Order: sequence, then C-alpha cells, then structure tokens
Amino acid sequence: MGKPMPIRVIGAGVAGLTVAFECARAGLPVEVLERREGPGLGCSYLAGGMLAPWCEAESTEKLVLDLGVESLGFWTKAVPVARQNGSLVVAPARDRPELSRFARRASGFEPIDAARLAALEPALEGRFDGALFFPSEAHLDPRAAMSCLAARLAAFGNVTLRFGVDAMQAPERAGWTIDCRGLAAQDALPDLRGVKGEMLVLSTREIALKRPVRLLHPRQPVYIVPRGGGHFMIGATMIENEEPGRITARAMLELLGAAYCLHPAFAEAEIVETGAGVRPAFPDNLPKIRREGRKIYVNGLYRHGFLLAPALARRVAQIVLEDAYFPEVMDAHPCERQSA
Repeated sequence: MGKPMPIRVIGAGVAGLTVAFECARAGLPVEVLERREGPGLGCSYLAGGMLAPWCEAESTEKLVLDLGVESLGFWTKAVPVARQNGSLVVAPARDRPELSRFARRASGFEPIDAARLAALEPALEGRFDGALFFPSEAHLDPRAAMSCLAARLAAFGNVTLRFGVDAMQAPERAGWTIDCRGLAAQDALPDLRGVKGEMLVLSTREIALKRPVRLLHPRQPVYIVPRGGGHFMIGATMIENEEPGRITARAMLELLGAAYCLHPAFAEAEIVETGAGVRPAFPDNLPKIRREGRKIYVNGLYRHGFLLAPALARRVAQIVLEDAYFPEVMDAHPCERQSA
C-alpha cells in the first residue's frame, strides 16, 4: 500500500493551524497551504487574544460559551501560550447600570469591591468602586501564539507548511480538503459576510496590568489587553462592512477615549500600531462546519477566532477519522442547532 493521501488545509490562520494540529497529532499526514508569506497574517494578526467565554456569554449564544470553555485547555495545555490570570469588567460611575446589566447576562464571575480590584490590579486603585472578576479566563498574544503553533506543527514530522501558495491553483493531492480561508471563502459560502474590527496598540511604562480589562460603555464596550513590555492592545470596534486596512478617526477617538477613561496615564502613551481587519461571520454570528463529501469548510468564527478554533478543529479531526457528526455546528438552521 502507498502512503495515505494528506489532509489538505487551506489557510494558515488560527482556524487552519488548529485544524492541522489536531489532525497531525492524531497521526494523519497534513499539508497546509497559505497564500500569504507566513502563518497568522490574516485577521488572526489583529486579534485581541482574549479567551473569555464567560464574558462573551453576555452577548452571545450558549454555543460560544461551551466551545470557548472547551478551547481553553488547548491554549493552556496542548499549546501552552496563554496566561490564565482571569479578566475584569469595569464601568465608570455614570455607566454603573451597564455593569449590572452585564452581570445579569454573563456567568462565571465574582463581584468584587474597590479594595479587591486594587489588590488584583494596583494600577486601577481608586479608579472604580467595583468590578466583575472572571477568574478562569485567559489571554494570549495572537502573533506569538501563531508562531508557536506553526513551530509545533513543523516539529511533528507529518506536516508540510507551504506559504506564498495559491491553494486554489495548486494541484489537488489530498484525501480530504479543509477550507479555512475565512472571508476569502465567499466564493463557496455566499451567506458569509465581513465584520470590520479596528484596533490600536499603545506603549507606556506608566501602567501595568496582569489581565484584560473590559470597559463598559452604552455604545461601544472596549477591552484593553496587556501584551507585555509595556504594550497594550486596545480594541475593538464592530462595523458591518468589508473594507480592510483603514482605521477611522471615529474609532481612533473612541478607543483612545476608553483607554484614557480606564487610566489617565494612557494619555501620554505612544501609539505604536493601528490596524483594521475584516472577520468572517454568518448571519447568526455563530461558527459553522460544512461538509461536502470529503471537503470541509470551517468558517464564521466572527470575533471569536482564538476562542473557538481549537474546539472546531477537534471536531474536524473526528469527522475525518470517525465520520462523526456535530449538530451544534453542522446543522443548517439556527433553530436546529439550538435544539441540538
């Protein structure tokens, strides 16, 4: 018998690389094809890196919570690049009702007073009279995580990584094809749409944070994620258009204003990066795995790429190996998925 045909993964963002990882560690040969010159250079590059399933429960369906909790173990054990220091949600005094509303819809948190908040984050002492603390949540640096994941794949021995390759033009040499192209898959997934997210990175040595902090606002909640070395990622807007690359003046003002509201020292911070990416989403903003014979589409991760990708990847490997079926992400209609 000849060698088994490889699993062909198209796309080396967080979805593609986690799919490749799960298939490879199950012993399958894998070939990853990416049109860019390296891993994680699409919308994964601009991600916040928050692994916050209980926070996300405030504005999403339970499916996101369940898949997110499942994925936490991947980033803390299988590819241990995440810091599990929890996360915080705060609100200015004028927006205190927003914090109460958030608490009614979220789960997995502890209400804490100003003293406990100051003990967790000394930089926020005297800034807020209380917060919600989500102790089991985590965060990671998306770019470092993608580099680490690519290195782990290269070390497996049964994975080939090919960058700068147009997979749609490359010859077909696979037993299965896993399409993880994100928004580029609109040619095959016509109900896919783009949601623009804008972000910036600030640098300052005047503030230190150990964990992500969400600042609530009635119009646009904002999160601040520590990246180490005095760098903080501030994000992210959600705009219903597919225009990549350009951050608007409105977004810049809102993000900077939120950072300043969290701590006035951010006013003296250096802006070291701005960016805008377009994230793929289906009409219900929930992820889908679609199978057509021996071709599988993994898409619609919306703004939850790092949070959801490992759980979806695990399911893809089981589909390939066991012909498994997962109604929560494979049923065609939202009502069917909810009932599952």
